[in-house]
Amino acid sequence: MAPTLAMSLTGVGPAGLIGRAAPLAFLMAAVGVGFVAYGFVRLSSHFAHAGSVYGFVGAAVGPRTGFIAGWALLGTYLVFPAVSMAAFAVFGVAFLKVTGIAASPSWLPIALVGWALIWLLASRDVRVTTRSLLTFELVAVALILVLVVVIFAKLIFGGAPRGQDLNVDFVKLPAGTSLSTVALAATAGFLSFAGFEAAGSFGEEANGPTRLIPRSMVAAIGIGIVFYLLCMVAQTLGFGTDAAGVKAFATSGAPLNDLGKSYVGAGLAAVLDFGAMISSLGAGLGCAAVGSRLLFALSRDGVFDRRLAGVAESTGAPATALALLMLLDGAGLVAFGAAGTAPIKVFFYFATIGVLSLLVMYIVTNAAAMTYLWRTERRWLDVVLPLGGIAVAGYTIYRNVYPAPASPFDVFPYVVLGWLALGAAAALLVPGFAERLGAQLKLRTETG
Repeated sequence: MAPTLAMSLTGVGPAGLIGRAAPLAFLMAAVGVGFVAYGFVRLSSHFAHAGSVYGFVGAAVGPRTGFIAGWALLGTYLVFPAVSMAAFAVFGVAFLKVTGIAASPSWLPIALVGWALIWLLASRDVRVTTRSLLTFELVAVALILVLVVVIFAKLIFGGAPRGQDLNVDFVKLPAGTSLSTVALAATAGFLSFAGFEAAGSFGEEANGPTRLIPRSMVAAIGIGIVFYLLCMVAQTLGFGTDAAGVKAFATSGAPLNDLGKSYVGAGLAAVLDFGAMISSLGAGLGCAAVGSRLLFALSRDGVFDRRLAGVAESTGAPATALALLMLLDGAGLVAFGAAGTAPIKVFFYFATIGVLSLLVMYIVTNAAAMTYLWRTERRWLDVVLPLGGIAVAGYTIYRNVYPAPASPFDVFPYVVLGWLALGAAAALLVPGFAERLGAQLKLRTETG
């Protein structure tokens, strides 16, 4: 998860849909992600594997389903590092502009600096990687909390830019707002939690993975809920709950930057842009770590060339798989840069593809959790909550593909569908495929 990056971008959409009640979208999303996460937490407490859902879904209900879940997750983490690099460039450009260092900087060199830093850090010892990721994100979160404190202080004691004050109007839906509109707004909040499942990829490197990985997922979601709600309330009240304030929030290209300027000054806006760069770097590091480990696990089991299962002797990191992943993402960035595509468009292009594939994986994993837990423990809670997770993920997919979005976003669902069809064909049609994977999963999956 990248909470700083989420709070730098995702509040605008809900504000445009449900106005001053935007925090309610994130509250609804928190409930939804609780349903989705239940299956992950329960399965990861039973099984641990470097391939994350590939391992514990495969061990729970069979290698074909496990492979399809892992294939969908791979579709996400092949493109998610580029999402983070594009975000690094977006906020890097903003930082250079607000500080006066450059008036119109090119985004591609900035993105490639992020690309190089992520590759360097992801190739180190896993302890260095995870500590770096956490450090980056904590620093960025701290910077946002400084702004939140300033906003609340000025709302309480006076000094807000337009005389805004502390109120509870953010819990009131605008007149005529339908439940479906609130649910649509909640999809932005729901997608802000994407990435909580990443801890599962450290199943062969963590100490006591079947105990610590579920705890880390719960902690990430719990901290995210508190942070997101606090930040969304601060942003909503900071812009103002009247019509002018709602319009300013809904049309802001960088809400934290705008609030930093109006409540403190350009200096804090620059610091917040730099904090968003740090968060993007941390998100990219996490994505590269997950993607390379998933490639490693699938290659080790014979899905891809076994040379991709090579690890660095000095660090134990999956160096070959990481190199392939980073070269693919770097090539994508260069191609879009050469085509003159704006970095924010690159961000949303890759993010849409990755998120759609991720949502399919959420559905498969929760279906596997429901099947396995009912077979082994026979508790109705283990049926009801995963079904809720399937419904939430399914509805989010529906709201992202219907009505058909504008071009080129209308093409992306077909790209994801093609990727998933390729994986399903391999799982169902290749002779001996499931048997070979099943033997490898049985050999390498740790149970708890």
